[in-house]
Amino acid sequence: MERTKTGSIGSAGTSGTPGAAGQPARPGAFTNRAMTTFSAADVEKQRGVRRMKLTATGMLLFVALVYVLAKWASNEGAGAWASYVAAAAEAGMVGALADWFAVTALFRHPLGIPIPHTAIIPTKKDQLGVTLGEFVGENFLSEDVVRLRLRAVGIGNRLGAWLAEPEHADRVTAELSAALRGALTVLRDSDVQAVVGEAITRRADAQEVAPGIGKMLEKIVADGGHRRAVDLVVTRAHDWLVLHSDSVMDAVQGGAPGWTPRFVDKKVGERVYKELLRFCAEMRDMPSHPARGALDRFLADFAADLQSDTDTRSRVERLKGEVLGRGEVQDLIASAWTAVRSMIVSAAEDERSELRLRVRASLLSLGAQMAADKKVQGKVDKWVEDAAVYVVTTYRREITSLITDTVAGWDAEHTTRKIEANIGRDLQFIRINGTVVGSLAGLLIYTVSRALGA
Repeated sequence: MERTKTGSIGSAGTSGTPGAAGQPARPGAFTNRAMTTFSAADVEKQRGVRRMKLTATGMLLFVALVYVLAKWASNEGAGAWASYVAAAAEAGMVGALADWFAVTALFRHPLGIPIPHTAIIPTKKDQLGVTLGEFVGENFLSEDVVRLRLRAVGIGNRLGAWLAEPEHADRVTAELSAALRGALTVLRDSDVQAVVGEAITRRADAQEVAPGIGKMLEKIVADGGHRRAVDLVVTRAHDWLVLHSDSVMDAVQGGAPGWTPRFVDKKVGERVYKELLRFCAEMRDMPSHPARGALDRFLADFAADLQSDTDTRSRVERLKGEVLGRGEVQDLIASAWTAVRSMIVSAAEDERSELRLRVRASLLSLGAQMAADKKVQGKVDKWVEDAAVYVVTTYRREITSLITDTVAGWDAEHTTRKIEANIGRDLQFIRINGTVVGSLAGLLIYTVSRALGA
C-alpha cells in the first residue's frame, strides 16, 4: 500500500505509531490486524479519497491564485470589482484552510506539529471504542428498545406460520434428529452410566420405599389384584407336583428317621404327596378357600406394617440398601442406558420411526396453533421478549465489551487509514464546501461593509 507524506495539505499521512499516536499500545490489548487489513474495496475507496483531496486542494490553490490576481488588479486600478473578488477569494482561502485543518486533525497532526486536540482518531481510539460501546448499550440494548423491536417483529405468529409448513417441520425434525444423534455419539457410555447409576442410587437412598410399597400393596389387596398371581402360583405348583411326584416322595422319605421301616417311609411320602396335591388343587379351584383368606389377611397386615411399623420399615430399608449395593443390580442399571441409547439412535435415524413421526406431527400442530391462536402467540412473544431482555440486561457489559475490546485491539495506524478510506471522500466535500461558503460569506461581508460605508 502506498504511503503518503505526513502533514501534506493535499494528501493523508500516517502516524506510524504502534498504538495510538504518541502512545504505546494498551497493555493486555490484542492487535487485531485482520480487522483493519485493507481490502480491494478499501484500496479503491482510498483512490477516491485521493482524487477528492486533489480537487479540494486544487480549489484552495485556485482561490489563492484568484486572490493574488485580484489584489494585483486592484493595485493596478482595475476598478471596484477587483476588491470584491479579492475579498471573496481571501475568505475562501480562510475557509479552505480552516476546514483542511479540521479534517486533517481527525486523523493526524497537521503538518506534523503535535497541536493539542489533533490526531483525534489515533489518540482517542480506545476512548471512542468505550463511548461507542456505551452508546450501543444505552440505546440499543435497553429493555424498552428490545421489547419494542421484538414485539413489532411478531415472532410467535411468524414462527407458527413457518412451522405449519410440512417442509419446514420436516427440516426441523431432521435437524433435531441429527443433533440428538450427535449428542448421543459424543457422550461416553461409561460417563452416562455412572451418572444414571449414581442418580438412581442416590434417589433410592434419599427416599424411604416401605410406605410407598405398603400403600401400593394395600390398594392391590383391596382391589383383589393379587388373586391372579395366587391363581398362577397354585396352578404352577399343582402342575409341578403332578410332574415330580417321585421327587417329592423321595424328599419326604429321605428326611425320615433311620430307625423307621422303609415301607412306613414310603407310605408317609405318598400320604404327604397326596395331601400337597389336594391342597393345591383345592386352592386352585376354590376362590373361597381358607388358605386364600389367610393369605389376604397376611398381605393386608403386611401392607399396614410397611406403612406404620418401625421395625418392618427398617428391615425393608436395609434390604433395599443390600440390593442396590450388589454389583448385579448396578450392572443392570448401567446397561439400561446402553439399551435406551441404541433405541433412541435407531429411532432418530429412521425417517419413518414413531419418534420422528410424533415429533413432526407435534411441530405441525404447534405451528398451526401458534399461527391461529393469539393467546399462544402472545405467550411465545412474551417468552422471547423476557429471554432477550434477560440476556441483554444481564450480559450488557459483556456484549458492549466486544466493541470496546475489538476497537482497543485495532492497530491505530491501520485503523486511521481504514476509517479515512471509508469516510475521507465525504470529509473532502467539507473542504470544498468550506472554500465555496467562505468565498460567498467573504463577499457578503465585504459588500455589507462597503454598503454601510465601513
